Amino acid sequence: MKKILLLIFFSIFAFGVEKDFLEPEEAFKTKFIKSENKINFNLVLGKDIYLYDERLKVYISKPNKVDISKEINVPKSIKYEEWQVHFDNLNLEIPFSLIQSKINSLSAEITVEFQGCSKAGLCYAPMKEKISIDFLKASNSNDQQKDTIVSPLDAQSETDLIANTLKNGNFLIVLATFFGFGLLLSLTPCVFPMIPILSSIIVKAGDKGELTASKGFFLSLVYVLSMSAAYTIAGILAGLFGANLQVALQNPYVLSIFAAIFVALAFSMFGYFKLELPLSVQNKINKTRDGKENQGILGIAIMGFLSALIVGPCVAPPLAGALVYIGQTGDAILGGMALFVMSLGMGAPLLLIGIGAGKYMPKPGGWMDSVSKIFGIVMLAVAVWMLDRVLNATIIMYLWSFLLIGAALYLKIFEHILTKLITVVIMVYGISLLLGAISGATNPLEPLSKFTSKTGMQLESNTQIKWKKVKTVDELYVAIEESNKPVMLDFYADWCVSCKELEAITFKDQTVIKKLNSFTLLKVDVTKNTDDDKKMQKEFGIVGPPALIFWDENNNEIKASQIVGYKNPKDFLDIVNRHFK
Repeated sequence: MKKILLLIFFSIFAFGVEKDFLEPEEAFKTKFIKSENKINFNLVLGKDIYLYDERLKVYISKPNKVDISKEINVPKSIKYEEWQVHFDNLNLEIPFSLIQSKINSLSAEITVEFQGCSKAGLCYAPMKEKISIDFLKASNSNDQQKDTIVSPLDAQSETDLIANTLKNGNFLIVLATFFGFGLLLSLTPCVFPMIPILSSIIVKAGDKGELTASKGFFLSLVYVLSMSAAYTIAGILAGLFGANLQVALQNPYVLSIFAAIFVALAFSMFGYFKLELPLSVQNKINKTRDGKENQGILGIAIMGFLSALIVGPCVAPPLAGALVYIGQTGDAILGGMALFVMSLGMGAPLLLIGIGAGKYMPKPGGWMDSVSKIFGIVMLAVAVWMLDRVLNATIIMYLWSFLLIGAALYLKIFEHILTKLITVVIMVYGISLLLGAISGATNPLEPLSKFTSKTGMQLESNTQIKWKKVKTVDELYVAIEESNKPVMLDFYADWCVSCKELEAITFKDQTVIKKLNSFTLLKVDVTKNTDDDKKMQKEFGIVGPPALIFWDENNNEIKASQIVGYKNPKDFLDIVNRHFK
């Protein structure tokens, strides 16, 4: 009861805190108004907001960059402290004739750049608004009496579209949509490690007595509901306060402890010892008629909760969209419900595993010992998979090789011909991993890459994308300014499963490499989640890695091309080619 009251108080406090500063969209409200022979840019300033005069720029950004700031009638600035600033709303008139005198083209793109501060002491990041003009359409328009209000040029990214679906969509349709998102996410590597965890739980339950389909479903449901609760709580906290609990738990100490837990579970399944609550606690629980069952359910719930936080911290557009919505609106109820039903969608296949195991699992017997030992090997594999985010890639290669060779030797106790065939395959792969580790290979999917290429290191260097690493926001903007090509920024972390998917699949595709050769490629490593890492993510509204941000050759951010989560080579190229020919 105390915990519930504390949670209610925490929520009331969170929603009751008054914002000291305006959000950027509240501080600077912009719109373009296109008429017969000109464009007007209106900028309405929030309370106690002012603009720096020297930061106010108007220029043609396409087909080539031409600064026209000095040829636009800008209201006179006033001195505030030691700066020339504007406190009044702006209405900048940009004649078509001026634009056409600077370029030789039937179309153009106009960019207005500005930066402002609040009297309360907060300075906002520089902002840009853009609009495209087609002079041929403007001259042929039949409706030239009415002014047309035009939104800025930047289309919405996938994440923003999902956030706006939450804002404007029907309640039931929104929840159904997020459940569908969850089903799609269940097919990603984020959920795969949870399958052996749940399967081992069900095998253990079957060892204690008859396991029916209804009992298997119930055990899976407890696991999935706990997993969903963890996703929801972590998501609401991230949306409201910017503190992503999942990211915070992806540090070497937590991951090593959790990997050690899986090693302990494995040895428990091998029969070396039993993992049980202390006898005194068991006696208290067993005073109830179904105490043994409650004891098991508690353990399953804890495992489901921790699995969601530590095993599968994937950031995908639906999750990012929900967190952006919560952060912008403070509506933790709808945002939280969307995250919850999305998590249920992710867990749907796990429920099917519970039903299937309960329905088709044979009666308990001696065979259960062998199955438990096989799942012990699987638990060790999960531990190695988790350590992959912490340890050197070569060490991980050795661990995989030792695990597979050991598993092959163990499986020799089975006499079935199919098992013997599987044993040979596992042994061969384990030995190839060992040879690969000795040669210096780091990719378990290509263990013999150092031997199979005649050109060796030369071929590898030619097929790898070359990144320039940046650590701070200032370093990033300097690198963007120095670039005369389009820019792509990659948010990466060692513990990010989807980041490694991008590196191993998408960024190894030759067509993708060829396309990215025309870009300046920057990478920020947010593995340690330092203050600079958090500041970098906050600068672009990034929930977590992986995320890809793009700028054109004129240093204008193309928000519509922003990519969150894993994209296969085809989908990646579809997005990039849409904005960069």
